[in-house]
Amino acid sequence: MPKVTRGVTSLVAPGAILLLSGLATAASVYKYRDANGNLVYAEQKPSGATSTETVPVTLENKAPRIAVDRTGDAEHLQFEAVNECLCAVEFELRILEAHNLDIPGNAVYRYTLQAQSRQQLVQLTHDGAGAPDFRYTWKAILGMPGAQHLPHEPYRAPFAIGASYLVSQAFPTRITHDTPEAQYAVDIALPDGTPVYAAREGTVINLRHDSFRGAATPLLLDQANMVEILHDDGTIGVYAHLHWDSVRVQPGQHVQRGEYIADSGNTGFTTGAHLHFAVIRNAGMAAISVPIQFAGPGATAVTPQQSMMLTAY
Repeated sequence: MPKVTRGVTSLVAPGAILLLSGLATAASVYKYRDANGNLVYAEQKPSGATSTETVPVTLENKAPRIAVDRTGDAEHLQFEAVNECLCAVEFELRILEAHNLDIPGNAVYRYTLQAQSRQQLVQLTHDGAGAPDFRYTWKAILGMPGAQHLPHEPYRAPFAIGASYLVSQAFPTRITHDTPEAQYAVDIALPDGTPVYAAREGTVINLRHDSFRGAATPLLLDQANMVEILHDDGTIGVYAHLHWDSVRVQPGQHVQRGEYIADSGNTGFTTGAHLHFAVIRNAGMAAISVPIQFAGPGATAVTPQQSMMLTAY
């Protein structure tokens, strides 16, 4: 059998949120309100908290599997891209180093797979007297490469019509929005449990609903509940930090502009309850956010700015 030096496996996705398939597990968490009145779910019973309630939870990840599988025998080695998502995905496989295989190091393979498909990226053959030895890395970007942001109208503010909430972070401020996929994201200070509505119609392609963890630590970057919606121009709307078990939509479901999709929350890498909203496009093996405008009074367009009050029309 070939000797394998395992490579680094990486995934890049909208809002840095793409989930790997996993098994369901049961657990219990403590539910209580903090000093500011926010609902908190914690694995450890808080000291001094009143009205603490124990809540059973099921942790189950139903996200589509996006991966590069490696198979083979003593003579051949295959890399196959797997895309179970309901949107196209662009893959990049890099062979960093190869010995006793019919391929040089630094070889790069890129393929775009259509929704719910798989494809062989490359097959290598044992070539030499010694055992095969190699290193590789791969990444995947959601959406068709080169998608252009072409909304039909300004986005609907993603909360109840007539309500107004503070924009707590928006371009050019980059306190936590310091990566290309978050540069133009908008944070809206929605209280925990506030209904969230679709800002634009599209098809749900990915979600998470089972996380109850939230704190100001990068260790929780992959713990945000979220919904991702594919628009007709190939861009993807991301709604993140949602409340535990509040997502009301399913992958494959078509949602209308203004449809109730979830409740706001405080999950993942966050300093407090809010909604993180961004629109992402695949610029060619790079997920980047795009500038957005919301519908304002009298069919005007409003550019979100930090510390402004945003009203839904």
